[in-house]
Amino acid sequence: MSRFSAPPPRTLFASKTNFDALAVDSGEDTEDDENVSEDTTPENLVEQPTKLTKSAIKKANRLARLERKQRQKSKTQPQAHEGITEIVTDPPPVSAPVAPAIHIQDISLESPLQNVDGPSSFSPPPVVTPREQEKSFVSCPPMESERSEPDSSSNSESPSLTQVRPLVATLESPIHGVSEKTSLPDLSPPAQPNVQDSEKTKKRQILLTRTLWTFIMIGGFVGLLLLGHAYMVLLVMLCQTLVYREVTALFSLKSAAPESRDKEDLKGKDPWSKTLNWYFFAVTNYFLYGESIIYYFKHVVFADAQLLPFATNHRMISFTLYTIGFMGFVMSLKKGYLKQQFGLFCWVHMSLLLIVMSSHFIVNNILEGLIWFWVPASLVICNDCFAYIWGVTLGRTPLIKLSPKKTVEGFVGAFWSTVIFAVIWGTYFMQFNYMICPVHDLGVSAWSSMQCVPNPVFVWKNLELWRPLATLLTWVMGRVVLTIPYAPYQLHLLLLAFFASLVAPFGGFFASGFKRAFNIKDFGHSIPGHGGMTDRMDCQFLMGVFTYVYYSSLIRQNNVTVGGILQTIVSGLTVEQQLELIADLTRYLGSQGISVT
Repeated sequence: MSRFSAPPPRTLFASKTNFDALAVDSGEDTEDDENVSEDTTPENLVEQPTKLTKSAIKKANRLARLERKQRQKSKTQPQAHEGITEIVTDPPPVSAPVAPAIHIQDISLESPLQNVDGPSSFSPPPVVTPREQEKSFVSCPPMESERSEPDSSSNSESPSLTQVRPLVATLESPIHGVSEKTSLPDLSPPAQPNVQDSEKTKKRQILLTRTLWTFIMIGGFVGLLLLGHAYMVLLVMLCQTLVYREVTALFSLKSAAPESRDKEDLKGKDPWSKTLNWYFFAVTNYFLYGESIIYYFKHVVFADAQLLPFATNHRMISFTLYTIGFMGFVMSLKKGYLKQQFGLFCWVHMSLLLIVMSSHFIVNNILEGLIWFWVPASLVICNDCFAYIWGVTLGRTPLIKLSPKKTVEGFVGAFWSTVIFAVIWGTYFMQFNYMICPVHDLGVSAWSSMQCVPNPVFVWKNLELWRPLATLLTWVMGRVVLTIPYAPYQLHLLLLAFFASLVAPFGGFFASGFKRAFNIKDFGHSIPGHGGMTDRMDCQFLMGVFTYVYYSSLIRQNNVTVGGILQTIVSGLTVEQQLELIADLTRYLGSQGISVT
């Protein structure tokens, strides 16, 4: 007898029992799933899928897609599968006819589809363990982009998705907990680049570049030092030019918003022309370096008739040139940009004061003797290096907010290291005449023979010890020790070391605050691995100015020189007075037994 007394007047539905058997896998396991025993009836159970690895699942899906494409090209119809499929679902309720993850099994049916309503038409669902659910994605339906194509699984016994849909279509109520647009999660782990390795490689490359260019700069610096005073002056002028370019490049009116609607068209040009920037730079250098040449080379300048007009009228010529630049600035003013232009005018003059004026003092240090340039610059470099070494080794306490990497431990350690280094370094170089003699000829080099009367600070003296201290040293050293030799320059080295360690770093802090104000990391890229020239010269400018002021105030001797007398004669006496002076000087030398022809 048939299970149904009459054919149903409408599409048949599965009973509640059989509907619950349609277990769509939602990826979540409950405790009940682990306790359900499997149905081992051979007619209602197909062979359980083997546990596959993720790589095997990927490979199976790829082969299935290739097989589908081949079937489409050959236009072959998929063979009908005998029987009906059973879908195992695990509900969270979302309505859709297709499950995102299903386990398909063959169920043999002896009756047609109309007999589904009977209680015995379906066998109990097989038990699927959580581990098997994770491993059996190979039998899942394709993703949304593939659902229009017939499914082909790596398991030949599993029916295609088109064979599952007839049963789902007969259900008037949708299967809750399944969304049609739900796609399978990507089981493959995302490929994440090794960020730490790339950062380490980048830091290592930056460190190598920085180290390489550090030795290149030190080697070039020492080489120019050996070539002579003229090359050192050219080096300072080159550095100041690069610094001036980097600092003035921070300002431009091309991107500045006009102050009012009543403005003139810029026509794509900056109203504060770069020509005016460099014009003021050239005029300032002409005035300052001209003063240095006239002062240190009086015996050459005032003895040459062609250079004499420039020497006697140097300041008037400099003022005339500056006035021309000032008039050019006034003529370049544009409506709508007046505030910005006057701001740039002030900025350029401040740059000239801080950069060109400081460079002028550094050049004067070179002409007074290379030791007054070489040793102070070395002290700044030494302090910077030891501040880094001590900061990395012992640094814990931040020193100043403008430079977060500076530490109190590095600052103090660099101070004592620089003091010790200054005494040793300066004492070694004070024994060379090439380093301590003022320049009188720009053609000299380290291989030239220079002779001069040394400044008294370089002359060794003996300090008489206190009697008890002398007795103690005599007992300790085993010989009589009554005095200790010293040079006054060593005491000056201590003061220079104090300034290089305690004050000069604030030039670097000033530059750090300046960069933060403009939201930049470096002033430029003039030196690979080090940034711009301004980043390396920020402390040197302050140290150079202090050295010149200290030397001219406490160390320099204002002796009468031939150049000074010649300058007085040329600029203060008329031609008749100069001839009278020559006649008197000739008679004096004749009385001393010296003939003048």
